[in-house]
Amino acid sequence: MKLWAVLLALILAACSKQVPPGVTELVYATPYAPTHPFSRADQSWMDFVTQRSNGTLRIIPSWSGALISSENSMLELRHGVADIGLITPIYVRGGAHLIRLQSGFYSGTTNFADQVALYRCLAASSAQFDRELAGLKVLAVQGGSLPGIVSTSKPVLSLEDLKGLRVRGPTELLGVLKELGADPVNMPMGDVYSALAKGVLDGVVAPLDTFRSLHFAEVAHHYIGIRIPRGAYPARAMSVARWEQLSASHRQILEEGIAVWERALAEQTYQAQADGEKVAHAEGVVFTDFPQDQQQRFDALYLDFAARNAASLADYGIDGSAVFAVSRASVGADGTVSCSGGSH
Repeated sequence: MKLWAVLLALILAACSKQVPPGVTELVYATPYAPTHPFSRADQSWMDFVTQRSNGTLRIIPSWSGALISSENSMLELRHGVADIGLITPIYVRGGAHLIRLQSGFYSGTTNFADQVALYRCLAASSAQFDRELAGLKVLAVQGGSLPGIVSTSKPVLSLEDLKGLRVRGPTELLGVLKELGADPVNMPMGDVYSALAKGVLDGVVAPLDTFRSLHFAEVAHHYIGIRIPRGAYPARAMSVARWEQLSASHRQILEEGIAVWERALAEQTYQAQADGEKVAHAEGVVFTDFPQDQQQRFDALYLDFAARNAASLADYGIDGSAVFAVSRASVGADGTVSCSGGSH
């Protein structure tokens, strides 16, 4: 009984906590631990919000999936589980068909800034993006480092070496991997370490930072430098209902914070890439370059499947081919992005 009394007292104390007059608190939820590179970028954004608002807008973090999940984050935010959260529409099984597949339309882009710029080009070209994000206010778009292939015991020296391997890949790459004879699966990256350790997976499409941030150097021994395009997607958001409750000045601060958050994510991404490579070398991970002829074959297959995936969206009444055409017209030969195409 004493234990229940103590718990009840703690709950009542939490409920009775008073927010000072003139201060607004917003709960930010993420499935990642505070030490993850994404979370360090989140903390930089929180610091900006506190300083820019002179302490009148406070962000209360909830780390490590205590409030929000990878698979259902968008739904959870819409229902007010948290005020702001890390969202992963690329893992959502329904309701974000275009956003999931458009992440495979980024062939030719090589850096975070161009990935984010291309996402905005595509989002401006189709009202479907807004429909899939209904009820959410996007606060940051995220790109990332180009991934290679991390494998446990067998190096992938050619595309033929993928045959029979069970490999975790992003949604847009599943068809390519299957075409090459692999057994592709899609799962949140947070689940991959245990799958590699147990032998459930033979490999994963992942960037170098995962050797440190997700400890892949403990369970994988090879990194193959095939260059796989990386897409961008809306990655931080809050519910529109909560957004509309904020004062105009606080909404303006969060608008300014979009660039701050994206810049912090880019900085942490590049630093994590360098840190991950150091850890991999220190742990004896074997690095292997990918033959150029194999890379060219992969690039052609990747674009072919991107076009197929875009066309498949017609089954949902979505003109994915038009969005894919905008992506191809917007990426220059040097990888830089200049929007080309209509806006909705």
